[in-house]
Amino acid sequence: MLFNRRLILAATMALPAAPAMAATQSFEAFLDGVRTEARRQGVSAATLQRALSGIRPNDRVLELDRRQPEFTQTWEQYRDARLSQSRIDGGRRAFAENRATLEAVQGRFRVSPRVVVAIWGLETNYGGFTGNFNVVQSLATLAWDGRRSAYFRNELLAALKILDGGHVAPDRMVGSWAGAMGHPQFMPSNFDRLAVDMDGDGRRNIWDSKPDALGSIANYLARSGWREEELWGREVVLPPGFNPEDARRENTRPLRDWVRMGVRRPDGSALPALDLDTAILLPGGAGGQAFAVYPNFNVIRRYNPSNFYALVVGLLSDRVA
Repeated sequence: MLFNRRLILAATMALPAAPAMAATQSFEAFLDGVRTEARRQGVSAATLQRALSGIRPNDRVLELDRRQPEFTQTWEQYRDARLSQSRIDGGRRAFAENRATLEAVQGRFRVSPRVVVAIWGLETNYGGFTGNFNVVQSLATLAWDGRRSAYFRNELLAALKILDGGHVAPDRMVGSWAGAMGHPQFMPSNFDRLAVDMDGDGRRNIWDSKPDALGSIANYLARSGWREEELWGREVVLPPGFNPEDARRENTRPLRDWVRMGVRRPDGSALPALDLDTAILLPGGAGGQAFAVYPNFNVIRRYNPSNFYALVVGLLSDRVA
């Protein structure tokens, strides 16, 4: 999402702790400033009254922001936790139940339905859990706190504009503690640019409309450069003596060059000798699983800048359809 929740977490881990602005500015004074700025940007007084009245800082949000752990799972742990049979089965059901919508989404955005379903599955378990934090309260808390106040203040203003546009009621604008919202887990600023009204009701409702949510995921991928005629990548086996230092996402070569070096399918058969830009990844290190990844892999990483995430999306997408 160009700044999705995991980018926020990564940025936070790189920043030293900073004192909260609460020491110098009351929460009410902060909200008064937000109201003034939002009114200048065209948000109605009625929306501000509904969205901001009675909210208080959420201590749980601050607690979660303060104690984000470093990411320590191995590739195998990450893969097995997310590529479970229950998630695969759930994806197959979701694909079948939403086939007509997914076909319409594919026709409009030229993005594979299976990868849309896979992202949906990893983000919110096919809509099973989209978060239970009041987004306005969470964003207001984080903007007032001061660690990344400018970023979250902009997100709060974007959230107020979404409410003012009538896309969702204030009590339905729920999401993660950091403000990622709905089935696709969009941040509010990404909603403005990337959410779509797929069901044609005049609202972009990524919380309660599956067509809008699935169309928005596809639009995100399409806008990020998805190539419908290409795969995301595939598992491969490497030739004896392969140099693990060559396995880097930045080290791209035409697929035919890797084929010439002896990279093959897992069953030993030959890969197509194409000019397709390809990198080799060893997510678990030398001796573990190997993958050949193509440009669509990097498009998935635009949704979440993690090789592990993009690999699991690709693998899940291969299994759900």
